[in-house]
Amino acid sequence: MREVLNLLLMTSPAADPAAPVPAAKPLPGTVPAPGSPAPGGRISGAVWAALGIVYVVWGSTYLGIRIVVETVPPFLASGSRFIVAGLLLAALVAWRHGPAALKVDRRRLGSAALVGLLLILGGNGLVNLAETTVPSGLAALLIAVVPVWVVLLRTAAGERPGLGAYGGVLIGLGGLAVLTLPGLSGDVGIGGVLLVVLAALLWAAGSVSSARLPMPANPFTASVYEMLAGGVGGIVVGLLRGEHHGFDPGAVSTGSWVALGYLVVFGSLIAFTAYAWLLQSAPVSLAATYAYVNPVVAVLLGVLILGEALTWPILLGGAIVVAAVCLIVSTERRR
Repeated sequence: MREVLNLLLMTSPAADPAAPVPAAKPLPGTVPAPGSPAPGGRISGAVWAALGIVYVVWGSTYLGIRIVVETVPPFLASGSRFIVAGLLLAALVAWRHGPAALKVDRRRLGSAALVGLLLILGGNGLVNLAETTVPSGLAALLIAVVPVWVVLLRTAAGERPGLGAYGGVLIGLGGLAVLTLPGLSGDVGIGGVLLVVLAALLWAAGSVSSARLPMPANPFTASVYEMLAGGVGGIVVGLLRGEHHGFDPGAVSTGSWVALGYLVVFGSLIAFTAYAWLLQSAPVSLAATYAYVNPVVAVLLGVLILGEALTWPILLGGAIVVAAVCLIVSTERRR
């Protein structure tokens, strides 16, 4: 998700909260690069493969989170996931560019840590907590409203995104209102719904901040420190909440372990690299389509694998939100 948000911010390209990803040139050698799209508008098979990874993997992270938090405390799960992912990414950066690539000054380290706390502790951590009561598909649709919050935060900062973006905001807020109906009707805990809304707002704040704060020059290095700061923050919050009391790692289900590993390797590393490569090898307009597809994938997986209910508020609200995101992103691409 972070890339499309940075596209909206009109910087070099989120992860959705499940996978914060810097928009930058990929690490050499991490994904085979067949070159730019072929002349005449033809898209290579490698581009479609990378796009498919981003569609499916990022769309499935909400399902993964839902399975993890069945037997693992939410903040401990989020914190451990991003600490492991951050360490793996740090090792990859050091291997490809040398240990010096990880050196940053205190100011940029502090900025990266702050952004990581907003994106990972606030955005992802609260989604983990919310999904203990909120269906994964509904959580994904509520998070899809993030571009709406980005436009509003940019406006508060003095920018004028344009009439199309504001139209998308109005439509998106309407979709958000419809999506909260399951909570208001008692079908889903309203507290969980509000947690996801807060997570989306914090994710948007982190994305806006990352475009304005002095960040490490290498965005992969920035992502390392964001992951580590957010991961440590998640562990601290989990301990303060007492999530470790009575927690027995031996009681964690096989499904939760597999889902946690999937989130680390696929959600936080493979899809992250695939998207960074896409930004170099495919039209940005094509790469940005994941913002429309991921919520749909998340809803379908929740229905097919977890048997989540496909209610009319989810269908209608989801369609409205996707339409709003399409309008906002297409407006920003034309600017």
